[in-house]
Amino acid sequence: MRDPKEKQTALMKKLAQWPEFLRGSVASVCARCNRARCICEKQSSRLAYRLTYKDHDQQTHIVYVPVDQLPRIRKMISNYSGLRRLIEELIAINIEVFKKESRS
Repeated sequence: MRDPKEKQTALMKKLAQWPEFLRGSVASVCARCNRARCICEKQSSRLAYRLTYKDHDQQTHIVYVPVDQLPRIRKMISNYSGLRRLIEELIAINIEVFKKESRS
């Protein structure tokens, strides 16, 4: 097993793998054009995508996501999941380092 300091350094280097990340979720909703007597009034003609997230005050925000940006947004959300796992691992290593240093 490697030294906790070495693990810590390796994990810090891995942080650079996720330069773009985003917390939230994407949902598809039925889009309407709001024109009077349009067919989409009864049945939606297309889907729109929205990103829902909470800010630091736990306020919910909803942002429209253009279809051409959808793959990028989904990748950013996936990156956030990986980043969270890495941070949890890093926290455990930092506690290990702290315990080792406090014994010395």
